[in-house]
Amino acid sequence: MYKRILVAIENSPADRAILGHVDRLARLTGASLLLVHVADGWAARHYDDLQLRDSEEMVADREYLEKLCRDLQAEGFTVDARLMTGDPAKELVKLIREEAVDLVAMATHGHKGVADVIHGSTVNHVRHNIDVPLLLVRAQPQA
Repeated sequence: MYKRILVAIENSPADRAILGHVDRLARLTGASLLLVHVADGWAARHYDDLQLRDSEEMVADREYLEKLCRDLQAEGFTVDARLMTGDPAKELVKLIREEAVDLVAMATHGHKGVADVIHGSTVNHVRHNIDVPLLLVRAQPQA
């Protein structure tokens, strides 16, 4: 069914929601995982253009991805990770098209109204520009 699942990682508590679902699905199907985080701070958005060095945000994001990889590998998963820079929506679509993934998994936050327009743009752009199934899991609200 699924052989390679791309999991969009936010470096936030929302990651627990999506990884909980993907963990079970990958176990059932034997799929490998590709964890992807797109750093989108100022330095990350201009990283290539201005030939900048990694920002503190990017260093922290890379460490977070590496830890997730180690933890998932320790649980028996085949995992790769990719830290990208730039606009999350555009970079995710680009990578989805380049990689041989057959499922994309992302967390959503359930924004409504204006907040959805502002915060829901990544999921909206991705869902309209890919040709593989998209699993959306609502993240639990912060207490």
